[in-house]
Amino acid sequence: MADLKALSVAARDLLPAAVGVGVSDPQGDHPPFPGEEASGLPQRLAEFRAGRVAVREAMAMIGLPPLPVPMGEDRAPVWPRGLIGSISHSAQLCLAAVAVPSPLRGLGVDLEPALPLEDDLRAAVLRPEEEHYDPHRAKLVFAAKEAAYKAQYGLSRTLFDFHVLSVDLQPGSFTATFQEEITPFRGGHILHGRWAEVAGHFLCTVTL
Repeated sequence: MADLKALSVAARDLLPAAVGVGVSDPQGDHPPFPGEEASGLPQRLAEFRAGRVAVREAMAMIGLPPLPVPMGEDRAPVWPRGLIGSISHSAQLCLAAVAVPSPLRGLGVDLEPALPLEDDLRAAVLRPEEEHYDPHRAKLVFAAKEAAYKAQYGLSRTLFDFHVLSVDLQPGSFTATFQEEITPFRGGHILHGRWAEVAGHFLCTVTL
């Protein structure tokens, strides 16, 4: 519970006050919720349900009733009309963030264990200008790109690889710059994010 509390406090600090935050334990026993029919391997199903438990905690934080968030054909959450959100989890922690899209247009969170990025993933994740990052900071770059991707996806509905974004890390913040046009984002468009290390994880957030 201490880790969940620390994660919640850190996420609230990184995100605007209008964003609801929820946390849950992906190893817990979470019953299914009406309207969220899902199937799969037990571990994946447990992660799915834990994510939705965190979503409803986030909804409650901003005064909303509990609503179903099913999985779309693209495996992304299908948010209720009038809401935006993002979900992330590791084997130990689960985090969700939810907001009404005004003035926010996009919201992305990513949670990754604060471990070195595997050597065989460096080429897929890092652009040439990012190669100077050591393995731990490379993992933070990975998390930053994931958060940025999630924040923009509701607007672009476009799948793309890690090399589309170039990340520049600063203490507690980062920028993610589009290196090509992904409508409605032009090449050179900059997304701004924040990050923290909490409960043995890198936590990255991006709001648009």
